[in-house]
Amino acid sequence: MKLFVANWKMHKTRAQARAFAHDLGRGIGGGIPGAELVLAPAFTALDAARDERGRWALACQNVAEEPEGAFTGEVSAAMAADAGCRYAIVGHSERRRLFGENGSILARKLARCREAGLTPIYCIGETEEERDAGLTAATLALQLAALGADDASRHLVIAYEPVWAIGAGRSAAPEDCAVARAQVAAVLPARAGLRILYGGSVTAENAAGLLEASEMDGFLIGGASLSAASFQAIARA
Repeated sequence: MKLFVANWKMHKTRAQARAFAHDLGRGIGGGIPGAELVLAPAFTALDAARDERGRWALACQNVAEEPEGAFTGEVSAAMAADAGCRYAIVGHSERRRLFGENGSILARKLARCREAGLTPIYCIGETEEERDAGLTAATLALQLAALGADDASRHLVIAYEPVWAIGAGRSAAPEDCAVARAQVAAVLPARAGLRILYGGSVTAENAAGLLEASEMDGFLIGGASLSAASFQAIARA
């Protein structure tokens, strides 16, 4: 099944999340054939975004690198799983850039996800400078190295999000996505149940073309996922 993940980032109160869930449920009815939907709200809105009918799953946007302890403000993977999450976003470019998360930190976060039974949605992607310098393949390989200790028999989602396309209104060309997908598959040839998503200025207008031409397994969606109508339109692609 194609996988569509709505990353709300730091948007939506509990009331807004509840309204979104109501609109989404009304819009998709019994679900969208061939599509798995996931909502990734802020921790405070997880319960409000939940669907009692199971038509979509929940993801957390981040987890702590430690299992528990005196880490004020952090939320552990076990806590996220207990709150109803099935997936966890790890390594988003904003976490790397704004919070200094490097490979060793992300490797620990991946380990915590596995301990808690969460499936990681592990984000990778090159900057515009790295792309222009011909370093895309090397950058992706370096970022994928954090998966070195991860159990290759367990399900994994990789989200290819070129940093130059996130929130820029400029999506990668289908051929860029296809090349990145091939590079990921080459680095992770033995992965069972691997799904590779694209993220970066995905809209209802370009979703179908990107999926068909790049052979991606779905999308990690930012701004366009803040509207229930837009999110379901992308998933119907």
